[in-house]
Amino acid sequence: MTAATAAAGAVQLLGCVAVAPLLPGTVQHLKARLQGRPGPSPLQPYRELRRLWRKSGVAPQPRTVIYELAPATVAGTLLIAALLVPIGGHAPDWGIGHDALVLVGLLALGRFAIALAAWDTGGAFGLIGAARDLTFAVPVEAVLLLVVVVLALPSGSTDLLALSALATTAEAWSEPAHWAAALAFGIVVLAELGRQPVDNPDTHLELTMVHEGPLLEYAGRDLAYLQWAVAARHWILLVLATELFVPRPEPFLAQVATLAGALPTWCVVLAVVETTQAKMRVLRVPVLIGTGAAICLLALISWHVRGGA
Repeated sequence: MTAATAAAGAVQLLGCVAVAPLLPGTVQHLKARLQGRPGPSPLQPYRELRRLWRKSGVAPQPRTVIYELAPATVAGTLLIAALLVPIGGHAPDWGIGHDALVLVGLLALGRFAIALAAWDTGGAFGLIGAARDLTFAVPVEAVLLLVVVVLALPSGSTDLLALSALATTAEAWSEPAHWAAALAFGIVVLAELGRQPVDNPDTHLELTMVHEGPLLEYAGRDLAYLQWAVAARHWILLVLATELFVPRPEPFLAQVATLAGALPTWCVVLAVVETTQAKMRVLRVPVLIGTGAAICLLALISWHVRGGA
């Protein structure tokens, strides 16, 4: 194992476990500042996790083992998914490979576990949120798979290391398909992270919740696991956006420096989008996601028209 690979593995673990809560905290802080409010500190998610970790759990009745296992399952899938995402074009071999399709499956498994937990307890608001989440998830995962297909065309591989290396080449950025995939991936990020206009992470109205709805039945350490998983999802997708769609120099240290600069930039972008865009009606969200699918299909057409092989 080279020094760069070992350093990438350390960043994978440290970033996912310790740095991830800073990302949604930074988005919330920047959004409040853009709206003329002091807003919470970027460190507020850490305070929330510490508070929840110290609290005892309150379990609903009735429940089964599905409810008990869901928080650990969600947190575990997100941790494994984080180990798939390369850092600076490098990643250790943790025994799970680096296939993008495995990453999509792990993200889907985490969502499926929390949806099952909502059905297990049978809470009305949890079921509403889970049903909406799954309604959005099916087309979002399809768009994410289309993005992977578009990116895999030049290299013929869905390996994330190969896809990350592609972003460092000038040839990739000369292809309209690559730019189209980046745009579609931006829509996926908004939907996966539950940001506006797909969902409003600031809402406290149960009838309008999507991603937060299935979490209403949890408290204490179980809720801390789930809140950390939300932050870890931010880390995974924003790091992936940097690795796949940000031009970078080839040296490892330069790529890590690019990642360090790109993450706060993505937070600024999310804050601006949430400030300028209102939450969509539920029935309008599939139209937005369908737009991402149409963009990917146009990218595939462009690739073949331009003679891609």
